[in-house]
Amino acid sequence: MENEIYELEDRSYRLAILSAIRGDNTDEVLREILADYHDNDIAAVLEELTPEEVDRLHRVLGSEGMSDVITFSDDAGEILSEMDADEAADIIEQMDADEALEVLEELDEETRNEVLELIEDEVKEEIELIDSYGEDEFGSVMSTNFISIRKSLTVKGAMRALIAAAPENDNIYTLFVTTDDDEFYGTIDLKELIIARSDKPLEELIYTTFPFVYDKESISENIERIRGYSEDIIPVLSGEGNKLIGVITSKDIIEIVDAERGDDYAKLAALSSEEESDESIFKSMKKRIPWLVTLLFLGLAVSAVVGLFEGVVKELPLIVSFQSLILGMAGNVGTQSLAVTVRALGSEELNARKQLGFMFKETRVAFVNGLLIGAFSLVIVGAYLSLIGGHPFTLAVTTAACVGVALWFAMTVSGLTGAAIPMLFYKVGIDPAIASGPLITTVNDLVAVFSYYGLAWGLLVRFGVH
Repeated sequence: MENEIYELEDRSYRLAILSAIRGDNTDEVLREILADYHDNDIAAVLEELTPEEVDRLHRVLGSEGMSDVITFSDDAGEILSEMDADEAADIIEQMDADEALEVLEELDEETRNEVLELIEDEVKEEIELIDSYGEDEFGSVMSTNFISIRKSLTVKGAMRALIAAAPENDNIYTLFVTTDDDEFYGTIDLKELIIARSDKPLEELIYTTFPFVYDKESISENIERIRGYSEDIIPVLSGEGNKLIGVITSKDIIEIVDAERGDDYAKLAALSSEEESDESIFKSMKKRIPWLVTLLFLGLAVSAVVGLFEGVVKELPLIVSFQSLILGMAGNVGTQSLAVTVRALGSEELNARKQLGFMFKETRVAFVNGLLIGAFSLVIVGAYLSLIGGHPFTLAVTTAACVGVALWFAMTVSGLTGAAIPMLFYKVGIDPAIASGPLITTVNDLVAVFSYYGLAWGLLVRFGVH
């Protein structure tokens, strides 16, 4: 029984696939064996194969099968670079244009140009079309793999068009309907077409309010909107004439959302964009240095504020012991508020009223939490200084009060700034994720230091409690 459970949980087919490829199976037998495995599992072993074994795999799977496997590989460029240019061109021709472009970008310039010369003109035009769009435009991630039919067809004619186009297309479950002028009109669900009576008007099957995007629309500004529809495929229209020029599949949407989340995570870490594990040291430094310089000057501002209270520190060095506590708690609250706000801004439309309500809520949460943490700290710090530290009772209580009140005030302000700064960035058209954790933390450090040492000066030094 234990062995059966283990086999069910063991989903790594690496050894089995390698054994099949390296065994003495005939090409026909190997083809039948590999048909039982997913392309992603086969792609996972490519980096372990010798050039001769890759050639055999190509011979067995053919250019179309090999293209399906290579699209799942992280080393597609390296694998194709070791092949003859005509073989690489045959494989790339079988890919969707968007996937072909990604693979071509991994090749060195000389190899890329050589392969492009051998690719059919029709495929090359599709690749060049996608390459013409900016990185944040939907056109740059669309696929040209879809089936469209004319609005003027009958149900029987639509079925004939589907059958004729299906062998060359993977995305067949949603059919796109266009007018005679190639303008997008709507969609038909494959199931509805299959069960429809042949004499039923095609118009009755067409969904004319299907969601769509324009080719030059911003991905970052619209991805949450189209994700909310939960459709497997979204049409991409040209901005001029509403022509249907491509589609975005659910796989594309997942990859886009993943990239957006990675980019936001990078910005929350004070990086200009997400770093790749294999990029050069100089490129990594270039991404990090702008924010580090900015944070350096903000840090100097914090130090300057501390310098203003040099007299307080000189007369009462005890209070320095609790500075890190105040700064740490303020930073934690600010980062929490920032994370919640950036997520809210990315997942829903917030008008001015909702933004104010959201800021008020975050401030209230921080206020109550600050009150509780401040009161708890007052008791703990007072008891520690009086009972363990051996300080006079009045000094212990007053110092504890400074810590507690400063914590409450700093946490409240941190909650406000953690929500207000990304809201402000969003309002002026800047990505709110740029209001990174280190930026919020440094701003809150300024508030926390000023409030803490200001209270210490007012309660302890000015009234001689030391």
